[in-house]
Amino acid sequence: MKKELRVFYVACLAALVSAACMVPSAKKAQKVPSGTSAVKAETATQKTTSTAPTSSAEATEQEPPAQAPAADQSAETKALKIVRVLLADNQSETKIEHSGRVYIYTQNLDKKYKVSSEGTLSVRFAGNGKVQVGTLKSDQPIIIEPAKETLLTWSGNIYSGKIFVVPAQNTFILVEHADLETYLYGVLPYEMSYSWPAEALKAQAVAARTYTLRTLETVKNKYFDLYSDVRSQMYKGGGKQYPSVKTAVDATKSQVLMYNDKLFYTYYHGNCGGGTDDVKSWNESARTIKPLSGASCAYDSHSKTYSWKQDIAHSKILNYMKTVGLTGKLKNIRITQRTKTGRVTRLAVQTNKGVKIVACNPLRLAIGLKSCKITKMQVDSSVVHFAGHGYGHGVGMCQDGANGMAKAGKTYEQILKNYYPGAKLTTLKK
Repeated sequence: MKKELRVFYVACLAALVSAACMVPSAKKAQKVPSGTSAVKAETATQKTTSTAPTSSAEATEQEPPAQAPAADQSAETKALKIVRVLLADNQSETKIEHSGRVYIYTQNLDKKYKVSSEGTLSVRFAGNGKVQVGTLKSDQPIIIEPAKETLLTWSGNIYSGKIFVVPAQNTFILVEHADLETYLYGVLPYEMSYSWPAEALKAQAVAARTYTLRTLETVKNKYFDLYSDVRSQMYKGGGKQYPSVKTAVDATKSQVLMYNDKLFYTYYHGNCGGGTDDVKSWNESARTIKPLSGASCAYDSHSKTYSWKQDIAHSKILNYMKTVGLTGKLKNIRITQRTKTGRVTRLAVQTNKGVKIVACNPLRLAIGLKSCKITKMQVDSSVVHFAGHGYGHGVGMCQDGANGMAKAGKTYEQILKNYYPGAKLTTLKK
């Protein structure tokens, strides 16, 4: 074996051991998820399928956790982290392109290969619990590690970290291991437009970094920490880097928000419609903390999602109502509870077979309503005419508001202070 390869494989083993120590595992590992997650994701009105960033803050919102948002670990979280991102599950075969040299090896390093030039790797489920990458076949995860300056391309997105091909029943999952800051390069342009002002991008970088590290404190899966979609944060790889995004991430490196010396879930959304709300308005089981208790917003009215009209078919509403035990033909919907900012929290849905009170947010997600800040609602013969303000759940940072504040000359510190009142901007130790 050549000296170069001996050194590399020893380094790989050390890196794998190190990564295993760094990735938190606060709860017992669960099985790798099947194609249908137990957590339903909210998608944007227009899904992005290419590597181009979204043009506005209408992209996504994170799903609320089952537990309260307050952190449960100390503030000594280290800034240097490896983030394991689920790129895809339920895969039977796919292809991964590489721009240069890559190393391919099994997790226990008993089989190792090097591909010296650019090309395309075939990846498939090989039966009997095994996966195959190129000619390498194994019943344990196979790792594709790009050499320095090499990038990996999968499904049109560009990655710079290691990709793990993990057997999962009769399929496999793809998981990228990327360092935290590189991960953020691949989050920001799909959660906030790269063309927005620098101070807005910096605020988004801090919010996304904090949300990521808080999530890492309570990892529930054996092989990955975060989804690459709205169940966590939109992520399309850190291999393609926009200068404005890289500058914002680098300028805020290791900076997070803390409350009572603990990380918390720094939720954010597209447009709050003039004011954000307490986290309980979105997730009734959550515990209120000051940074997620609501904030004023006077800078989001420029956005096209500040005011909207939307028609929703009866069938969509009735399909949801069946899941909560009410059938029949839709007769009426009325608002029974609002927050101080006007966001609806409960509605009474009436059919010819009865009436049921439901929380607005689950209904909103199910029928594709832009926001629960409803100003008008009229039931017609086949559709319900809605009008309202805002886009998303309305908790935490309003991205359109951050954009407006930055254009008005506010700094990212001022933006974060406004939307997360009482939180402390902290630089983590390495």
